[in-house]
Amino acid sequence: MNASSSETLEVADDRFQKGRSWTVASIACLVVVGMVLVLAGMGRRFWCECGSWVPWSWDIWTAHNSQHLIDPYFFSHVLHGVLFYWALRWVPRLNRTQCLLIALGLEASWEILENSPLIIERYREATMAVGYTGDSIANSVTDVAACMLGYWFSSRFPWRWSVALFVVSEILMLIMIRDNLLLNVLMLVSPIPAIQEWQSG
Repeated sequence: MNASSSETLEVADDRFQKGRSWTVASIACLVVVGMVLVLAGMGRRFWCECGSWVPWSWDIWTAHNSQHLIDPYFFSHVLHGVLFYWALRWVPRLNRTQCLLIALGLEASWEILENSPLIIERYREATMAVGYTGDSIANSVTDVAACMLGYWFSSRFPWRWSVALFVVSEILMLIMIRDNLLLNVLMLVSPIPAIQEWQSG
């Protein structure tokens, strides 16, 4: 193969990679837009009813929780991405792009399910989120972005870093708000009254 042919192949490959990147980005945008439309159709508000455009809310015991862009549960969604990456990595015959889009789809689907009347009521009955009314649309979009951040982190660093991120995040959340991803799942699936009482103390 001469130099001219080699350069032609490199240019073609570069165009193919750019084209694929645009395709993946387009699909990702469609997934998020689809989620937003479904949430809007479910009657979810775009933003906090208070009207304040402060992007964060750190007090989970107020009506602002899950209504702004970022709250303490942002870190749980980062861990979703970590778990999705390591779970999908071992599924046979899935390439990196497919794994990424599946993770995105799973997180978007969870945001829709999480804001359904069934799950909202379950949170109010079985967990510490007694006054939980669901997420704002803006908060759901940020949660999806948090998941993708966790996914990216796990795809770029050794598994030990993922373990460290998971442990540190869970401990810090437990200290700050008496809740974390593992407790949230446990209480949603199989509530333990003693834990609920401790969390609400």
